[in-house]
Amino acid sequence: MNRRAVLSTLAASPLLGAITVDGGVSAPVANRTIKPLPFDASKLSGLSERLLTSHHDNNYAGAVKNLLKVEDALASLKPDSPLWSGLKERALQFHNSMTLHEWYFGNLGGDGKQSGALAKALPPTWEQHFRSTALSLAGGSGWVTLGLHTLTGELLIGWSGNHTQALAGTLPLLVLDLYEHAYAIDYGAAAAKYVDAFFSNVNWEVVERRYELAKNSITR
Repeated sequence: MNRRAVLSTLAASPLLGAITVDGGVSAPVANRTIKPLPFDASKLSGLSERLLTSHHDNNYAGAVKNLLKVEDALASLKPDSPLWSGLKERALQFHNSMTLHEWYFGNLGGDGKQSGALAKALPPTWEQHFRSTALSLAGGSGWVTLGLHTLTGELLIGWSGNHTQALAGTLPLLVLDLYEHAYAIDYGAAAAKYVDAFFSNVNWEVVERRYELAKNSITR
């Protein structure tokens, strides 16, 4: 029985909190399902339903499906297989793509109006810093994050040129996808207009909840 069959058989069990994959790493079953958009895609300002559903159904869902395939392949590898490194690299890429997309879609669907403890903690220049980082990726690809560093408590803006780069020790609070698939249907190469639309749709209640949870992880 392969990994996917095991998941199907055990998913209904109330005792199943996690399942062991990839040589003993415990991973929640929920992280292997395609989650629906957490908002009505027809009601966002400046981001079309066509763009959002294409992004979700192709790029995000594709990452989840490919992660399952790679983990199935890893589960069948012999200990001395020369394929471990390459497959683990692909697993990292697809897992991060899945997670970043879920954070990205999760912080959309709001009115873009910021308030709360995080709003008070951020310096006045943070948004311009975030936007400048985003536009530095225009014409290329990557992610921008506002996160809380768990060792220092700093609020940091992170740059990533692909799915496998991250600011170590930082829990993302606000995530922006700067891959062209996130905006080209609506804006072509006009990434700055997409960034404007992103900010007008941020769900700051979600971001503030992430901040409250992240503060509990500070280890200093």
